[in-house]
Amino acid sequence: MRSVRAVPGRREADGRSWLRGAPPPRSVRVLPLVLLVIVCVATLVVPEPLDIGFLLGAIPPLAVLSYGPLTTAVLGVLVIAMQHVRVFHLDHPGNTDLLTISFVALLSVFVSYVRSRRDAQLDVERTVAEAAQRAVAPPLPPRVGPVRCTGLYRAAQRGTLVGGDFYDVRAGRAGIRAVMGDVQGHGLSAVATVASLLGAFREAVLDQPDLLSVAARLDRRLLVDSGDARLGELFATVVLLEFAPDARTVQIIVCGSPAPVLLQDGKATEVPVTPGTPLGLGLPQGGEYDETTCPLQRGDRLFLASDGIWEARDSTGAFYPLIDRLPRLADDDPVVTTERVWADLVAHCGSVRDDATMLLLTPEPRT
Repeated sequence: MRSVRAVPGRREADGRSWLRGAPPPRSVRVLPLVLLVIVCVATLVVPEPLDIGFLLGAIPPLAVLSYGPLTTAVLGVLVIAMQHVRVFHLDHPGNTDLLTISFVALLSVFVSYVRSRRDAQLDVERTVAEAAQRAVAPPLPPRVGPVRCTGLYRAAQRGTLVGGDFYDVRAGRAGIRAVMGDVQGHGLSAVATVASLLGAFREAVLDQPDLLSVAARLDRRLLVDSGDARLGELFATVVLLEFAPDARTVQIIVCGSPAPVLLQDGKATEVPVTPGTPLGLGLPQGGEYDETTCPLQRGDRLFLASDGIWEARDSTGAFYPLIDRLPRLADDDPVVTTERVWADLVAHCGSVRDDATMLLLTPEPRT
């Protein structure tokens, strides 16, 4: 499990610094040219010859950071040519200095070529990986029937879009069904289990008559996957919801996961539901999970958060007070609400060491 420094805003769309594979910033790109100009101006302004020609040798390696082999070669030729322009007082280099700078320039062109080919391959692989991850967990639609949906997911592992948390909202014959869960493990090692559970959920939405049957289908999926010796014992904490077709009620089943929070009349309260055992450990005694039905009014919202939010701590070890903070962070725009909670979580913890997931569901009952 890795620690990711949480920074509010949209940098998470890429999540990389230029030292971790992102394109270099403008300041790095102009550095070779700035150094070239400094050497030229200094030699022209100072009447006495300056022994700063060695600085020219740094220009081709700096170009490797930002440019391809062609531009690097042009800068290398320019550096060598400057040594023979008398106005710059660099027209008497020693043979060793000239050979050294020429060798560095040639080597920089080769390194730039290798880096360019590697970066192109990595870009292709990253594009394929992002497409595969989005196929596993596609973005939520803004609305499913009478339910508005907003999700926010921050994976703990850098450079990934999918980790150990997942959510989905689907329409079926019985109504609108939603799931949010957290599987054993984090990062890419948990993606296979996430894909398996999401596939089972999407099938269960279509052909299972009730929410208890959906939970049983997910539990069976994990038990079957656990039979693979490579995977070992698997389990997942999950909360399942089923909105009535008119969105006036919602049925809830909790399988080892935190209960949803109901935002109603400016207050935040946990929905009173008896939690069951996590999925993959076998159905609870009696063979069924407890199911709670909650009436809904226009303006009510259900906020679901993963363990990465409920169990986040500050430097003193204090848990993030989600219930206390949520009412003042809520906004009419669900996207604003989730972004505010994320920013407040970052301010509380500074560093988030787990996948952090939120799902905000806004039912709009038909009048």
